Amino acid sequence: MPRVFSGIQPTGNLHLGNYLGAIRNWVLMQQGNECLYCIVDLHAITVRQEPQALSASTREVTACLIAAGIDTRASILFNQSQVAGHAELAWIFNCVARLGWLNRMTQFKEKAGKDRENASVGLYAYPNLMAADILVYRATHVPVGEDQKQHLELARDIAQSFNHQYGVEFFPLVEPVITGPATRVMSLRDGTAKMSKSDASDYSRINMTDSPDAIAQKIRKARTDPHPLPGDPAALAERPEAANLVNIYAALSNSDAAAVLSAFDGAPFSRFKEKLAELATQVIAPMTGEMRRLLADQGYIDAVLRDGAGRARSLAEPILREVHRIVGFVQG
Repeated sequence: MPRVFSGIQPTGNLHLGNYLGAIRNWVLMQQGNECLYCIVDLHAITVRQEPQALSASTREVTACLIAAGIDTRASILFNQSQVAGHAELAWIFNCVARLGWLNRMTQFKEKAGKDRENASVGLYAYPNLMAADILVYRATHVPVGEDQKQHLELARDIAQSFNHQYGVEFFPLVEPVITGPATRVMSLRDGTAKMSKSDASDYSRINMTDSPDAIAQKIRKARTDPHPLPGDPAALAERPEAANLVNIYAALSNSDAAAVLSAFDGAPFSRFKEKLAELATQVIAPMTGEMRRLLADQGYIDAVLRDGAGRARSLAEPILREVHRIVGFVQG
């Protein structure tokens, strides 16, 4: 059975883009795969975090994943810092990866900006930890967005370099999995920008904690253009805001843009937005309610993470012991 690993940042304010672009596909991937889903709190502290906010966000993300359909009995759900093997293997990979490889990582350049000298070493070496996250379980597949493909390619390079350096065929060359519609949900205020929790305007996104009234209001206020909906998806090529709303409707209804446009051909956006608001509320509201119920029982969430971490450690420990033997560490 393929072993799937994926991680999500515990930065709070999960939104519709997170759900349609990743979480929903994680739920689907539980069928026929051995899945590990990780709240990557070690990655989170590569930039400054307020400790209490980090803890709260970790629990909120956990609640969202469970409410969305992650089965904590069939899959392993845990937070990264509870499994020391992630950090341990990352150090070994620090000694395998090369500076030139990390210098090519575009995300560091984007996140560090012009003040690179004040960026943390952790932010720079982030891709090595990401490789360790995957390979400490010898995972074979990772669902990724387009913005993470470069990091996954580095994980493959590190695995290949480790195998070559020590004359083994130990780490697999992990394969990316890009699945599902609406993998890039755009801002409700700017159809050319990805929906983001960091956007200053709350009206740019639908949060997974939004009330039905808030969801409807945000969709009604979403930026569009004055033209009615066309019958052909090709006609949306130069209409990014319209295309975004159509793609969101298609994803929420498990359909495609062509089917949506066929149903709404010639309709004004006022009518389409009302139907989209009804559909979004129908899909999101039950998850929001379940999230709130789970968050009211912090002990339960902590127990889920503790159990998941124990199961993850049981997979990682024999792999790490073999890595120690390969590298030449003396084991007592």
